[in-house]
Amino acid sequence: MRIYEELFIIKPDAPDEEVDQFVEQLRTQLTGAGATVDKVDKWGKRRLAYKVDKYREGTYVLFQFTAGPEMVREFERRLRVADLVLKFITVRIDENLKRLDKRKKQRDKRSAKRAANAGPGAPPAPGPAPSQPITEGPAIVPGMPKEN
Repeated sequence: MRIYEELFIIKPDAPDEEVDQFVEQLRTQLTGAGATVDKVDKWGKRRLAYKVDKYREGTYVLFQFTAGPEMVREFERRLRVADLVLKFITVRIDENLKRLDKRKKQRDKRSAKRAANAGPGAPPAPGPAPSQPITEGPAIVPGMPKEN
């Protein structure tokens, strides 16, 4: 099973009840086929970058789910034949999540190592130097003669 994000744009003139019903239908289709729906975000109406089927705006919906590749193909097929959907995109995000988890573990490991090396008798971490009084002398300006 892999983790996917599906972002699709629904026609702006579709009533909210119809959009909710469509989203719920997609969710039941996914769960009925053995997938797990992790997150459903309705972003609302947003302006499109360019006209799509004579529409300048659309209702954005984001699905995050865990499923096999054959389930994704069926999900995309349903979006393709649905009259409400203007555009959609599917992105596999499990590799990105693995990479981010690996980086986080490395970062935690480095910080724990630094803390262990610092110990109780170690000098404080380098930071701003303690303030020292500044003695002002004559200002030296390039190109000006020196004062004696």
